[in-house]
Amino acid sequence: MVYKRIEAPSQADPILIEGFRSAATAVISDNLARLPGVVGLQPFHRTTGVMVGMAFTVRTRPGDNLAVHEALDLVRPGDVLVVDGGGDLSRALLGEIMLNIAIERKLAGLVIDGAIRDVATIRQTDLPCYARGITHRGPYKDGPGEINVPACVGGMVIEPGDIVVGDDDGVVAFPQSSAASLLEAVRAQENREADIIQSIREGRYLGAYGK
Repeated sequence: MVYKRIEAPSQADPILIEGFRSAATAVISDNLARLPGVVGLQPFHRTTGVMVGMAFTVRTRPGDNLAVHEALDLVRPGDVLVVDGGGDLSRALLGEIMLNIAIERKLAGLVIDGAIRDVATIRQTDLPCYARGITHRGPYKDGPGEINVPACVGGMVIEPGDIVVGDDDGVVAFPQSSAASLLEAVRAQENREADIIQSIREGRYLGAYGK
């Protein structure tokens, strides 16, 4: 059984979330001092753009997805389901059936620190799905688990309500409270990098140290 369930935080400003739609995780990471970030998870979906949404977190024992099933009944459209499965690869925490539930619930994405299966189907879908690995072995459904608690995913602690962004390079997350200032910093770096690329094309680039 799921022994701990906390109500989800209020949803973030959709305009602020949408502002990160065009932001690369590499640039976001640079402006988080290159410290936080999920390590070791891979995208398994058909790449169509940037995943961005608010974290709905689950923590479960290795190989058991009872809490993940319960979370899928509680998520809201636009949420990113973040599952701390301890990095275990012995049993899949998600497959085709749960993927279709997530699509029906209009989730923004799935971040699974554990294994998945039915990957041939997942690779043909547009719903972003990041996971640590693959196995054909199915899960237990005994519990326990926790919902809307801090989740450690790929070495990063993601809090319920954090904004989560994912692209081909990986996944990052950050608190809503810092999102507005972070977005400003990201835009500034994007402009600097655009100027550098233009200088390279025009033969004006002087190297990393400007000499």
